[in-house]
Amino acid sequence: MLSRFPSGVIRFFVVCACIAGTGMGAGILADNNQYANITGVKVSGQPDAYTFSVTIRSADSGCEQFADWWEVIDKTGRLLTRRILLHSHTGEQPFTRSGGPVAIKADSHVWIRAHMNNNGYGGDIMAGSVENGFTADTDPPDFAAGLEQAAPQPGACAF
Repeated sequence: MLSRFPSGVIRFFVVCACIAGTGMGAGILADNNQYANITGVKVSGQPDAYTFSVTIRSADSGCEQFADWWEVIDKTGRLLTRRILLHSHTGEQPFTRSGGPVAIKADSHVWIRAHMNNNGYGGDIMAGSVENGFTADTDPPDFAAGLEQAAPQPGACAF
């Protein structure tokens, strides 16, 4: 927004849509509200047997729209694990679910992304390693796109 004052000074105002309670903007992507967004990753365990606890924020509205899985992918695009989410989390946002074991070394670079039953991939992801931690990242275009059809796949939504 542009505003002119009598003294000839021009001021710019920036309008920001923020996700309540996160202190962050709407995320890396311009319109990520229709997707499942990874907001946090914690890892426990030991090399070749890590458990990932993944936090997701999504616009779940029931079985017609919900985050149906999160997954860990290596740098070659190979699926290391997929945690199926059995139902919508309309009253629990963000929510955290754990999965594993994931057979990687502490320094293995991986991506963690989530999937929305009706919109697929496209939300905010995180990348990094157990050794160095995980930070927000962007999914390379068409990276591991074929995994959307890979097993395991979710069954019917419970609620």
